[in-house]
Amino acid sequence: MSNSNSSRSGSAPSPARYGFSDVVRAEQQLRSAGWWSDSGPTDEPVISALSRAPDPDLALLAVDRLREAAADEWPELAKELASDTPVRGGLVGVLGASSAFADHLVAYPRDWRRLRPRPTDERPDVEALTEELVSSVRSADGILTGTEAISALRGAYRGLLLEVAAADLRPIVERDLPGASFEDVAAGLSDLAVAALRAALVVGAAELAGREGGDSAEDLAVIAMGKTGGRELNYVSDVDVVFVAKSEEALPGATKLASMMMRVAGAAFFEVDAALRPEGKAGALVRTLDGYQSYYRRWARTWEFQALLKARPVAGDVELGQQYVDAVWPQVWTAAEREDFVPDVRSMRRRVEDHVPAELSERELKLGPGGLRDVEFAVQLLQMVHGRSDADLRSPITVDALRSLGEGGYVARADAADLVESYRFLRTLEHRVQLRRLRRTHLLPEMDDKDGLHVLARSVGLRSSGRRSAGEVLVAEYRRHSNRVRRLHEKLFYRPLLEAVAKVPTDALRLTTGAAVQRLAALGYSSPEGALRHIEALTSGVSRRAHIQGALLPMLLDLLANTPDPDGGLLAYRKVSEALAETPWYLRLLRDEGVVAERLAQLLGTSKLVPELLVRAPEVLRLLSDTPALAERDPGEVATSLRSAVARHAEPSRAVSAARSLRRHELLRIACADLLGLLPPTEVFRALSSVWAAVLEAALDTSVRDVAARPEWQTVPARIAVIGMGRLGGAELGYGSDADVMFVCEPLPEVPESTAVRFATSVVEQVRRLLGAPSQDPPLEVDIDLRPEGRSGPLVRTVDSYLTYYHRWGEVWEAQALLRARPVAGDAELGERFCTAIDPIRYPDGGLDDARIREIRRIKARVDSERLPRGADPATHTKLGRGGLADVEWTLQLVQLRHGHARESLRVTSTMRGLDAAVRVGVLDEQDAAELGEAWTLAMRSRNAVMLVRGKSGDQLPKQVRELTGVAAALGYSGDVDTGEVLDDYLRVTRRARAVVERVFYED
Repeated sequence: MSNSNSSRSGSAPSPARYGFSDVVRAEQQLRSAGWWSDSGPTDEPVISALSRAPDPDLALLAVDRLREAAADEWPELAKELASDTPVRGGLVGVLGASSAFADHLVAYPRDWRRLRPRPTDERPDVEALTEELVSSVRSADGILTGTEAISALRGAYRGLLLEVAAADLRPIVERDLPGASFEDVAAGLSDLAVAALRAALVVGAAELAGREGGDSAEDLAVIAMGKTGGRELNYVSDVDVVFVAKSEEALPGATKLASMMMRVAGAAFFEVDAALRPEGKAGALVRTLDGYQSYYRRWARTWEFQALLKARPVAGDVELGQQYVDAVWPQVWTAAEREDFVPDVRSMRRRVEDHVPAELSERELKLGPGGLRDVEFAVQLLQMVHGRSDADLRSPITVDALRSLGEGGYVARADAADLVESYRFLRTLEHRVQLRRLRRTHLLPEMDDKDGLHVLARSVGLRSSGRRSAGEVLVAEYRRHSNRVRRLHEKLFYRPLLEAVAKVPTDALRLTTGAAVQRLAALGYSSPEGALRHIEALTSGVSRRAHIQGALLPMLLDLLANTPDPDGGLLAYRKVSEALAETPWYLRLLRDEGVVAERLAQLLGTSKLVPELLVRAPEVLRLLSDTPALAERDPGEVATSLRSAVARHAEPSRAVSAARSLRRHELLRIACADLLGLLPPTEVFRALSSVWAAVLEAALDTSVRDVAARPEWQTVPARIAVIGMGRLGGAELGYGSDADVMFVCEPLPEVPESTAVRFATSVVEQVRRLLGAPSQDPPLEVDIDLRPEGRSGPLVRTVDSYLTYYHRWGEVWEAQALLRARPVAGDAELGERFCTAIDPIRYPDGGLDDARIREIRRIKARVDSERLPRGADPATHTKLGRGGLADVEWTLQLVQLRHGHARESLRVTSTMRGLDAAVRVGVLDEQDAAELGEAWTLAMRSRNAVMLVRGKSGDQLPKQVRELTGVAAALGYSGDVDTGEVLDDYLRVTRRARAVVERVFYED
């Protein structure tokens, strides 16, 4: 090329400028056509159009061949190319993309006239196309047969195919011209295929009859399947059909005609594939309508019903064909009820994918991962599951079905739109690679075939961009669409919702029928009429929200039926749905993330606390699909995040409101993880305690800042520490636990102690007021009754004041209470110093004398007899009952008081850690410790379960069966457990623990 360029005048343009690679040959061909002279181009529009062809060299070569073949036609064609933009765009587009059409035009030069676009109202329908094909085989003696018919049909068919291709490719060359959409092209190709089948049937009948026409065609119906049935055919594809005979008597003749038709069509047009018939290629080619019905009822496999989605009568006896479709259509929409239907469809998709050779997978447009089959299988599976109750989803056209799925809320609008866009792109690529030689292929060029990729890119309208060539742009676009298809395929095709909905009988999908009441009763709803009212409220109207609820509820009803309280769960679901009606992602999340719907149903059918919190912390719903985010968040990280968020608010009430909001979020997160069995009990206790401590820290910080800013202070005169007591001190809080605390202060240098105490008291009063303010959330009670002198004592003391009190007036129960003291908020150094200072009090030198041991036992006996609520059952009271929390905690604390001075490892605030330490230092038998620990953990978990199930705290195991069933579910028992077993387990564990208490606590 460089040599030829160097010989020409520097001022004369070169054909290379127009994208021709063989400059010498291109100039010769252009001169022969009269479009080039010594001074350069003489017909700029034509040469510019050639430069925009997918392959300019291929287009120019084909034009040159056509010029020679057209002979007398050439002057007229050349004139129209120069003046008629649609003709020019159609010819150059087709010849620049397809060598096969170049061969056709050389053989049939007059067909260039087909490049003139037909007016919209004159575009041929199936009947007109059929007539044109049939007329090509008419003669004075009747219908042609044999090779004459095949040749005539092939030429006529290719001519009509040329028209479709020209409309498709015209705007690639002449961008200002309107072009046919992908849907129009696919529909045009399908209509042409139907016309071809009809023409083949005519010729086949003539072959068999030995004369024009024949009566046997009236005994046969041809049913189009696959892409032909769905009017979404490719340029080159097998055409899938099944054949129906009118009667048993007509079967032999109909079978001969079907075979002949297939032979004619295969030679003239395309392969006709009847492998979708019953029993495939091993089965009878033609059956009667009764034969088909019998087979589909008894033997058909899942994929056969999937194939029937696109069945439509196209040739032969149309009335018979429609009878076939009417007969099999209802079976398509009950196929999803078949056992293992969804797994079968998924397995079939995997088998198809597994047959793609690994070396071709990346280039396989149809069968590979992210290919066309991914879209089609996902859409068909969604149609067959949800289309049972929604006729709008039953379109055989993939793009239309996707739109309906999006509009109906079964698929996110954005996902549906993305899949439509990607499907169109991949189908267009498929069309272009087939056009090159009009061969059946679904493979992109090799990824290192730069020329092939370049031409393909231009054929779909892509050009170079920046530093990337057109081929590189194509590869990037292909991978983007392929990755998107694969991602959305896996999201939709494998969503658990499909399996859950598929298990619901078709009749039950119609949720507002009278039969729904019977089904709800059978599922275990105690008030099916009430449940139906909830369903009607959720699904009434024609909104997208109602559509999505209609798709979700059949599955949710089944899921809720397996929970302890289906009726309460459905009511809770309605309340949550109504509260979150304007939350745009709520229903989308339930639909797209099946695990969220499954887990939400379990939570709502078990707990009253969860829905109460959920309407005010809906963001936690998102975590239900992310187990690590739901159950593995570090409590320390949570506390830091909470304090940071609250610190952004200067006004105390707003700061504490933010703290409450974050606590609500965490409380709900922990409750969900707990109920779903994702969080061990000790982690539940630790997480709840950490959140409580963080709220205290945040409230203290904001109150210190606020009080210090008042005119009477204008500074911070004291340091303040919050000492956790009771279960807060042990990091063993439950959902309904108060926070037992004491407040310690210390004056800053040169500040009088009275001033520091007065300031700290103002701060503490504000903390308690802010946290104790009424709220819809579980209460935040700051309990300071364990301070010296109880309720009559000062709210805050200095370390010295505390020590003075304990040394002079402290009682043994107060030393016992100090066993769980640990700093939880405020000044950490002050808190640690306080705890160190009280060590001699809670771990008295020499342990306890007999008098103090008797005093502790006396107090415990008094607590057992006086503090147990009236009417409470001591066998099942988790806190004060036999073998309950108090029994275990008092026993351990007596051990700590007696031996803590000499065994430093006993100096822990946690009950479970304390029991382990007591075993290690030899002051408690290992079996005894295990039984105490098991009882304490079960009592704590049971107490928490009561709170979760009822939505309010309680220490007594419920007697009502439904509530006890909920508690059992919260404790991790299986759904069919007998509540008596739950009680027996509790009584057995606590009875053993009580025996240990009797021996360790009460005996010397």
